Amino acid sequence: MGHGHGHGHGHSHGDGCDDHDEHPERGVQSSLFDAIDLPHVTCLNEAASGSIRNVFKPYHEREDRTTWVESDADEQLIVHIPFTGDVKLKSITVIAEDGDEHPTRMVAFKNRDDIDFDNADSAPSDQTWQMNPDPEGRHPYETLIAKFNGLRSLTLYFPECVAGDVTKIYYIGLSGECKTVVRRSLITVAGTFAGTAPALL
Repeated sequence: MGHGHGHGHGHSHGDGCDDHDEHPERGVQSSLFDAIDLPHVTCLNEAASGSIRNVFKPYHEREDRTTWVESDADEQLIVHIPFTGDVKLKSITVIAEDGDEHPTRMVAFKNRDDIDFDNADSAPSDQTWQMNPDPEGRHPYETLIAKFNGLRSLTLYFPECVAGDVTKIYYIGLSGECKTVVRRSLITVAGTFAGTAPALL
């Protein structure tokens, strides 16, 4: 059932609202790549420290398999994704290793900074998806939009894979809408110009 959701054009404007994907019922979806606070993205149980940040890339680079994140002690991964603005999340695309290392379930938590392996299985989640092998990322996992409005952060929990003790993911793409937050630092920048105008002769 190859419904590719109209992602064939894959262009990028670098403004955080690129790669428009219009659905009759879900409105316009845009890549949220530029809304991710990438330096502060973290992952529990990643084999190489910081490798989780390699799987968040622009949509047109989604098929790049030169970087990835994989689990360490067992197959479980917990990914914490903070945002730089106010996000309405509409879908999640995951491109993973096609085989035993592909995750089979994804659990999402909204605005929770405290999810770890002690509470991930017991804390009330906002949505859970059963995952099918999708090596080209053609079938995004759609969210219950009403539950994923006003996101400051998103935590994704991958509790299991097809077989074995390693989960391997190449790409995580988030789509939806974003509102940019005005930085307080702009006020201080404006203040530095006070009294610096040259005297008129």
